[in-house]
Amino acid sequence: MPSYTVTVATGSQWFAGTDDYIYLSLVGSAGCSEKHLLDKPFYNDFERGAVDSYNVVVDDELGDIQLIRIEKRKYWLHDDWYLKYITLKTPCGDYIEFPCYRWISGESETVLRDGRAKLACDDQIHILKQHRRKELETRQKEYRWMEWNPGFPLSIDAKCHKDLPRDIQFDSEKGVDFVLNYSKAMENLFINRFMHMFQSSWSDFADFEKIFLRISNTISEQVMNHWQEDSMFGYQFLNGCNPVLIQRCMKLPENLPVTTEMVECSLERQLTLEQEVELGNIFIVDFKLLDGIDVNKTDPCTLQFLAAPICLLYKNLANKIVPIAIQLNQVPGDENPIFLPSDAKYDWLLAKIWVRSSDFHIHQTITHLLRTHLVSEVFGIALYRQLPAVHPIFKLLVAHVRFTVAINTKAREQLICKYGLFDKARGMDNTEDIPYYFYRDDGLLVWEAIRAFTAEVVDIYYESDRVVEGDQELQDFVKDVYVYGMRGKKASGFPESIKTKEKLSEYLTVVIFTASAQHAAVNFGQYDWYSWIPNAPPTMRAPPPKVKGVVTIEQIVDMLPDRGRSCWHLGAVWALSQFQDNELFLGMYPEEHFIEKPVKEAMARFRKKLDTIVSVIAERNKKKKLPYYYLSPDRIPNSVAI
Repeated sequence: MPSYTVTVATGSQWFAGTDDYIYLSLVGSAGCSEKHLLDKPFYNDFERGAVDSYNVVVDDELGDIQLIRIEKRKYWLHDDWYLKYITLKTPCGDYIEFPCYRWISGESETVLRDGRAKLACDDQIHILKQHRRKELETRQKEYRWMEWNPGFPLSIDAKCHKDLPRDIQFDSEKGVDFVLNYSKAMENLFINRFMHMFQSSWSDFADFEKIFLRISNTISEQVMNHWQEDSMFGYQFLNGCNPVLIQRCMKLPENLPVTTEMVECSLERQLTLEQEVELGNIFIVDFKLLDGIDVNKTDPCTLQFLAAPICLLYKNLANKIVPIAIQLNQVPGDENPIFLPSDAKYDWLLAKIWVRSSDFHIHQTITHLLRTHLVSEVFGIALYRQLPAVHPIFKLLVAHVRFTVAINTKAREQLICKYGLFDKARGMDNTEDIPYYFYRDDGLLVWEAIRAFTAEVVDIYYESDRVVEGDQELQDFVKDVYVYGMRGKKASGFPESIKTKEKLSEYLTVVIFTASAQHAAVNFGQYDWYSWIPNAPPTMRAPPPKVKGVVTIEQIVDMLPDRGRSCWHLGAVWALSQFQDNELFLGMYPEEHFIEKPVKEAMARFRKKLDTIVSVIAERNKKKKLPYYYLSPDRIPNSVAI
């Protein structure tokens, strides 16, 4: 009688093993086997991290094996099981791989296909078409869209983490890390004694050092020492936590009535302001999105205030970007003066602090939350709803949505874009003109490496543009993103459909870059740039000044966050800036969803390109007092998971 060797790999994460009964049956082109209990006498099967082998003898020839059915039945209590993969050795000596990489919960049946990626048009056998359809029908019942907040992309229909489908919940160890990170921050930063000192102001800037962990030769120390300097202020718009707002000023805005006479002491080329604009030496950061926003009133004991500044910057003869004019609100007038470097020291310093505080708010809500977390969640939900596990695009992207829905659900439970990431219209693409924009330079290197990789994968599975356009599952995925995630808004920049291989590669590059590099660029520098509280206050406790010449250092310190809020903020940015112990970085694909040699070779070339980028960035950073490493691929996690 035909005999098969079945090798079963259990995951190594916490609680991945099971004591439940596991049954297996084989579905072949010539018939289906009986159910076989996978059990060895006097042996603890399916332990965490185990790889177990079993002999399965069948009565009749089964033909080509098409599916494996796994049934899990309760032994004592319900016991979830994380199945990595099953390998089947046939009577002919051939090996067939069946990737799984998901949790099997309760008393249920899981049906696996072999690991070869297939488009729907490749499946001609009825049972495989049926399996494909049923998988999506089941997923669409589990992964439902829900409106979290009006105007935001739709999110998953889950009120808390435990309501999520098991496959996208945190591993237990990851969840514990998330809960404990904040507590670790309090302990590691030695700031517990200040935690409850709300409404207690600091005495002066130096007083903030009591909660500042001073480590020599770090970015955070450089920030503390130089935060008041105009060059440090300007540098952060290029390479700080929010390097996406600055743009070249093509025309002075009508609501910023600044003149050459006001700023002539800052202009170094003996030209008018208008001439400097024409030459491309003037840049602008406009925080108009904050205009009219209500402040957070969750803390009844602390009044909080927002501004909506317009900041004009200048590229001087040293090629440094420095501020030359700041208006703290959008409507010009006598009570909304334009602050200048020539003003009194504390007038100018306070104006810059207001800009930095506004930048903090835009960074956290738009750049970080909306354009990485929420957009990546949209990709993740649409992926599970519209692409079966056998689809090559599912196999490509699943690593890049790992834990994203979970972290966002946790955030909604406890805390709480444009399609083109390098928008040429911002006028920031000229490397000779703006030579110190490392976010742009490193980002483009990573972007091109990802684009080349996705293009290779697309070439393997799509022989023509016609196949792309005819892939209904792919089109449903793209449509789900557009209709539900982006609310059907053309202004989002996301397409309703994809018709060419080139556009598909570009789309996949956006998905992967957003979830990995873009999130790394705007997340992991938070402790570097935000730990010195005066450099980026998370809240301001008095309104913006309406006149010049009256600001004192005492007033500035009283406006800044109190001792308690400063400590909470410091703990949060420390926790957000930490990598996890089990972090998977860009190019790492330990879950082998793909089994084909051409894709594995493409992955190897991708990793080699990323290694080269790591070396290039490391060499450049050797010469920098302020190194930029957030987009070094060895520091870019695969997905948004913190």
